Amino acid sequence: MEHEKAPALPGGDGCLAGVVRVPVKVVAVLVVLPVRVVWDLAAACARGLGRHVLAPLGNGLGWGLVRLWRYLLRPLALVVFYWPWVGTWRYLVAPVGGALYRYALRPLGLGVAWAVLAVGRYVLAPVGAGLGWVLRDLVAPPLAWLHRRVLTPLWHGARWLVRGACLLVFYWPWVGLWRYAVLPLGRGAAWVAVHVLAPPVVLLVRHVLVPAWHLAGRITRALGRGLRWLWRGCVARPLAWVHRQVATPVGHALRQVWRTSRAAVREARAEVRRVLFAGPAREPARSRARTLGSTTAADAAPAPEISLPHRRG
Repeated sequence: MEHEKAPALPGGDGCLAGVVRVPVKVVAVLVVLPVRVVWDLAAACARGLGRHVLAPLGNGLGWGLVRLWRYLLRPLALVVFYWPWVGTWRYLVAPVGGALYRYALRPLGLGVAWAVLAVGRYVLAPVGAGLGWVLRDLVAPPLAWLHRRVLTPLWHGARWLVRGACLLVFYWPWVGLWRYAVLPLGRGAAWVAVHVLAPPVVLLVRHVLVPAWHLAGRITRALGRGLRWLWRGCVARPLAWVHRQVATPVGHALRQVWRTSRAAVREARAEVRRVLFAGPAREPARSRARTLGSTTAADAAPAPEISLPHRRG
């Protein structure tokens, strides 16, 4: 077996890779390869045994079992477990069941039915007819007379009494009270309210309350206009004059003083920095912000343009 020399890996790992690969190949040849050969031989033997021995043996055994069932076990089972019971039912049980029904059960059922019909026709029917005649001709007429002549008048009388008592207790007193007491009192109270109380109330509302209400409204409106005039004249206009003539100029003056002092402080700070560090005087930040970083002095040279790659280099 030829061993190819592995190319050296970048980074100086060629020797280490060779040292690791050689034992791996030795183990593969001495251990893995024999196991694989034995496994392949066992698999080939198993396939040959299954194909040439077990498969024909299984086919022959199945063919023999099928022929055994078809020509021996099935006829034997039919002779032992099927035909005896079929013959017994067909030639013994069925004829005995038919003869028993024909010569015993059917005549017995017909006799019972004839006896029931005879009892009904010759015993129950005459008894029922007699009972009907007795009830119709002997019992029903007295009961009908009792219901018509006694019970019905008693029922009507009791109903009339109960109705009269209910009317006397629960209806007529309240109707009389409403008709002869409540209704006249209500009509009298309505007449008094309309003809006695209503005119003074109408006069009071029309000639006292309505004029007073209108007068109160006029007084309230006049008072509101006076308060509004006082507010405008005493508070709003003086405050507006103070804001326009005093507060606004003072605010403008304070803002101008603040801007001037802030510029003076910035210039003094720049002068101190120039004196201490011997550097050029810097323009105030506000001026630089307004000129977008460009110099506006006549003797100042323009700043050199430096690109980003040149600066990085």
